[in-house]
Amino acid sequence: MATARYYGTGRRKSSVARVYLVPGTGKVTINKRDMDDYFGLETLKVIVRQPLAVTETADKFDVRVNVRGGGFTGQAGAIRHGIARALLTVDADYRPVLKSAGFLTRDPRMKERKKYGLKAARRAPQFSKR
Repeated sequence: MATARYYGTGRRKSSVARVYLVPGTGKVTINKRDMDDYFGLETLKVIVRQPLAVTETADKFDVRVNVRGGGFTGQAGAIRHGIARALLTVDADYRPVLKSAGFLTRDPRMKERKKYGLKAARRAPQFSKR
């Protein structure tokens, strides 16, 4: 019994999500927990479901995700990116829809490194005349 499993890797900031799409009823499991338990904010749940909603495949696949690193917002963005990439392996015809929605583009924004002589990336020490 070989069931189809589609894989996609998603990244955002320092979060990395490994996403598996399995034919099913639309249940989303993140780190072996239900999505409602994992994400408290409703907006993050909407972000995760966006690629499935755009391609009208929300009730066709169960989504299993392993995600590490970053905060909740970064993880939600990484999961969205991974789901979009996995949907491409399901059917390449989804590409124009996902591309126009911007779900296939990896968000390049990262944390800027701290510089020497400064307290943070750009924060200088407090100036004092004397």
